Amino acid sequence: MKPVNPQQVVVRATASHKGRRLSVTPADSPMKRLFYGRILLDGTASKVLFETSGREVGLLCMAGECAVQVNGGETIALGRYDAIYVPRGSTVEVSTSASVDLVECGAEVEGDYPLQVVRYRDVEKDAALKFTAGGDATTRELSILLGKNVQAGRIVAGFTRSAPGHWTSWPPHEHTDILEEMYVYFDMPPPAFGVQLVYTSPETPEVVTVVRDGDAVLMPAGYHPNVAAPGHPINFVWLMAAHREREDRVFGVVNVQPEFSQRGSGLEASLK
Repeated sequence: MKPVNPQQVVVRATASHKGRRLSVTPADSPMKRLFYGRILLDGTASKVLFETSGREVGLLCMAGECAVQVNGGETIALGRYDAIYVPRGSTVEVSTSASVDLVECGAEVEGDYPLQVVRYRDVEKDAALKFTAGGDATTRELSILLGKNVQAGRIVAGFTRSAPGHWTSWPPHEHTDILEEMYVYFDMPPPAFGVQLVYTSPETPEVVTVVRDGDAVLMPAGYHPNVAAPGHPINFVWLMAAHREREDRVFGVVNVQPEFSQRGSGLEASLK
């Protein structure tokens, strides 16, 4: 694995604006495929309009509610933890009558895939899409919003909520050959914080940093465990982009750090 440049992989306060803002793109980061943005709307900024161009785009509703129209079609209502997959070459309008926080992920694709809506109530019913992983000090709940339940070319997305003070992404794993990834921390009001590691060599970790609500850490390569502060959870949206379109778009296929590989990855439920 190529070492990670710590100066390029930590992006602070990505949820401190109104409207739509892209915080990570291949043009300004070490990511080869992945785009990340945030759409934050309320009564003072209640609507945005944008083009997906050559990207497939996923919108994950992390708080509030909104209405989405794609190419002027039907109005699609999204509530908390619902998601929508938008094909490349689309015009997207997002509006709210109250407030909404949307995480946007995207990647350039060559294929055409259909518009799809994911309801969180359906995710909750599927044991391969929502499940609890970990043990005594590593318990967390995973929800896969854009996984094998969605036709797509590259993007995979969902979120993890830990038990207070626990480690997640444990045992340490990596999937550099097939997927690049990033974490965006959410629902961690002060004084909550976590510590995120990213390393290609356990002896000399490239990244050991405190993370708080709205921060993002990129994982173009390397193992990437993290830990919550005692008494608080660490919660994060994870966004991934496959290197090879469709072929590498899988969740749960990882290489566990050999020293910790005796009990598997903890992600086996997603492969059922």
